[in-house]
Amino acid sequence: MNWEKEDNFLQKNFKFKNFGMAMDFINKIARIAEEMNHHPDILLHSYNQVLIKTMTHDVGEITDKDYTLSKKIDAL
Repeated sequence: MNWEKEDNFLQKNFKFKNFGMAMDFINKIARIAEEMNHHPDILLHSYNQVLIKTMTHDVGEITDKDYTLSKKIDAL
Protein backbone atom coordinates (compact mmCIF):
# COMPACT_ATOMS: atom_id res chain seq x y z
CA MET A 1 0.00 0.00 0.00
CA ASN A 2 1.24 3.44 -0.87
CA TRP A 3 0.98 6.55 1.26
CA GLU A 4 -2.39 8.25 0.96
CA LYS A 5 -3.39 11.88 1.39
CA GLU A 6 -6.26 12.37 3.83
CA ASP A 7 -7.36 15.50 5.73
CA ASN A 8 -4.06 17.36 5.13
CA PHE A 9 -2.07 14.31 6.29
CA LEU A 10 0.09 11.81 4.46
CA GLN A 11 -0.70 8.43 5.98
CA LYS A 12 0.02 4.74 5.72
CA ASN A 13 -0.90 1.66 7.74
CA PHE A 14 1.70 -1.04 8.35
CA LYS A 15 0.88 -4.58 9.50
CA PHE A 16 3.34 -6.82 11.34
CA LYS A 17 3.53 -10.43 12.42
CA ASN A 18 3.24 -9.57 16.12
CA PHE A 19 3.17 -6.84 18.77
CA GLY A 20 6.93 -6.87 19.32
CA MET A 21 7.69 -6.25 15.66
CA ALA A 22 5.20 -3.37 15.58
CA MET A 23 6.85 -1.81 18.64
CA ASP A 24 10.33 -2.20 17.13
CA PHE A 25 9.08 -0.37 14.04
CA ILE A 26 7.66 2.45 16.16
CA ASN A 27 10.96 2.86 17.99
CA LYS A 28 12.86 3.04 14.69
CA ILE A 29 10.47 5.73 13.47
CA ALA A 30 10.99 7.67 16.70
CA ARG A 31 14.75 7.79 16.10
CA ILE A 32 14.27 9.05 12.54
CA ALA A 33 11.73 11.63 13.69
CA GLU A 34 14.10 12.94 16.36
CA GLU A 35 16.97 13.19 13.85
CA MET A 36 14.74 15.13 11.45
CA ASN A 37 12.99 17.13 14.18
CA HIS A 38 9.78 16.16 12.37
CA HIS A 39 7.37 14.06 14.40
CA PRO A 40 4.49 12.07 12.91
CA ASP A 41 1.37 10.87 14.67
CA ILE A 42 1.82 7.17 15.44
CA LEU A 43 -1.07 4.88 16.33
CA LEU A 44 -0.56 1.26 17.39
CA HIS A 45 -3.82 -0.63 16.84
CA SER A 46 -5.11 -4.18 16.59
CA TYR A 47 -1.93 -5.26 18.47
CA ASN A 48 0.15 -5.59 15.29
CA GLN A 49 -0.68 -2.60 13.11
CA VAL A 50 0.85 0.86 13.04
CA LEU A 51 -0.82 3.85 11.41
CA ILE A 52 1.53 6.72 10.58
CA LYS A 53 0.12 10.17 9.83
CA THR A 54 2.39 13.08 9.01
CA MET A 55 2.01 16.71 8.12
CA THR A 56 4.10 19.77 8.79
CA HIS A 57 2.19 21.16 11.74
CA ASP A 58 3.56 24.70 11.62
CA VAL A 59 2.17 25.19 8.10
CA GLY A 60 -0.82 22.87 8.43
CA GLU A 61 -0.20 20.84 5.30
CA ILE A 62 1.97 18.20 3.67
CA THR A 63 5.44 19.46 2.71
CA ASP A 64 8.72 18.04 1.45
CA LYS A 65 9.57 17.12 5.06
CA ASP A 66 6.65 14.68 5.09
CA TYR A 67 7.66 13.07 1.82
CA THR A 68 11.24 12.71 3.07
CA LEU A 69 10.02 11.16 6.32
CA SER A 70 7.71 8.76 4.47
CA LYS A 71 10.59 7.56 2.28
CA LYS A 72 12.79 6.97 5.32
CA ILE A 73 10.00 5.01 7.01
CA ASP A 74 9.45 2.90 3.89
CA ALA A 75 13.16 2.08 3.86
CA LEU A 76 13.02 0.49 7.34
